Amino acid sequence: MYDQSGKEVGEVKLPENVFGLSWNADLVHQVITSMLSESRTIYAHTKDRGQVRGGGKKPWQQKGLGRARHGSTRSPIWVHGGIAHGPNGLKNYDRKVNKKMKIKALYTILSRKVRDNEIIFVDKFEISKPKTKDAIEILTSMSKIKACSNILSKKNNSAIIALSSKNIVVEKSFANIGNVEVDELRNINPVDLLNTKYLVIENPTESIKFIENKMVKAK
Repeated sequence: MYDQSGKEVGEVKLPENVFGLSWNADLVHQVITSMLSESRTIYAHTKDRGQVRGGGKKPWQQKGLGRARHGSTRSPIWVHGGIAHGPNGLKNYDRKVNKKMKIKALYTILSRKVRDNEIIFVDKFEISKPKTKDAIEILTSMSKIKACSNILSKKNNSAIIALSSKNIVVEKSFANIGNVEVDELRNINPVDLLNTKYLVIENPTESIKFIENKMVKAK
């Protein structure tokens, strides 16, 4: 465990049932795809013949002209007509995944990140006033840690700082740093962890208990 200046201040005991799991690609893939589907925003939408404007009058009489019979100019076979079997905003892309599966996938990713030395435990973050300068100094100090030497230099998706509780000052201080995201620990999810290189966990003693209790509550 480190402090925000990058110095070692202690050790953290990790529960094996959370940080010692073997990699399960099938489980992680199923959970990730379901979460991405649930967050999908539906844009594609077409109008059928009953939704497009016009077409109320019959184009020509039914018989006598030698033409094919038509009842509306908004039929799908007409130009400017409605779309047959087109996409609409009513389609549901949600995929059901059990709560235990989501938690198990979260534990699996955390275990992988521990093995890859991509999790850093920090005792606490202390910033008196919201200042980007102070946040950069913290990241500069943390970059001296061998496990996360490029936490400041990595351009995209460098790190997630998981706070044990809401801290507006810390959130505002890191707000202007594009490659670092600050959020409460309770909001971390498998998608964000896979999209980000490092995970910085504040107050590991309480945070690890909270993560471990996720599965207990689910059961």
